[in-house]
Amino acid sequence: MLSVISYPLFFVTVVLALVLSISLFPVGWFEFRPEWLGLVVFYWTFRAPAQFGILMAWCLGLLLDVLESAPLGTNALGMALIAFLVLTIHQRLRMHPLPQQALMVFLLLGINQMLVHFIKQLLGADSAGFSYLWPALTSAIAWPFVCGLLDRLNRQMG
Repeated sequence: MLSVISYPLFFVTVVLALVLSISLFPVGWFEFRPEWLGLVVFYWTFRAPAQFGILMAWCLGLLLDVLESAPLGTNALGMALIAFLVLTIHQRLRMHPLPQQALMVFLLLGINQMLVHFIKQLLGADSAGFSYLWPALTSAIAWPFVCGLLDRLNRQMG
């Protein structure tokens, strides 16, 4: 759909996603915060697969690991997995309307959340239940707005 990407917009969205990923949220809302960097990785891999791929997603995940003081490679592996899965299905995904794309956002970011949760459990984290999937759900709800806004800005700037 979009063949030309705006590199300044790409840079701004990555920085904004990283800032929102580490920004303070009220304690009760923290677990419902969308996976901002995952949404940005999904969007740019989906819209510009030739320019944004697995290596870039891995580097951004590594940067998120450093910012969150998480074990190195945890988020990097998750972001690389998101990019790989989006690259695998992006041609078919382009044919689907936004609600079905939002479902795919939920599934892929849910896989990311499960992988990160599993690695943290192996390293001794102490959390039970499926509350770690809330960011995938809120990201899926935010997807139509994020996608529409970034598409419009990319057309204007690109």
